[in-house]
Amino acid sequence: VQLQASGGGLVQAGGSLRLSCTASGHSFSSYTLGWFRQAPGKEREFVGGIRWNGDSTFYTDSVKGRFTISRDNAKKVVYLDLNSLKHEDTAVYYCAAGWGSGTASNEYDHWGQGTQVTVSS
Repeated sequence: VQLQASGGGLVQAGGSLRLSCTASGHSFSSYTLGWFRQAPGKEREFVGGIRWNGDSTFYTDSVKGRFTISRDNAKKVVYLDLNSLKHEDTAVYYCAAGWGSGTASNEYDHWGQGTQVTVSS
């Protein structure tokens, strides 16, 4: 499966964005989908994930209550809604697909190219 992320941009602190990740290829509906981010000078970190049927989502503590993941298997799209954005959310955000069920990047086999989110303070 090939993934392409979009929707990043510049937003003021407290604002919102919606990121989208569109897939092509097969088996999209079977994958666990995840969002990761990488800030300048930092390692890539897990943000959140959603199981294949959309019934289960999981997030890193720093974004719980602010970010929401959803998916539309018919459209082959996964979304990440970012609310109450903080300056420290500034990063390149990546979507990924894998057969695992965790938060480690090595559990995801397919990656999108990333989209930049910049939050001004």
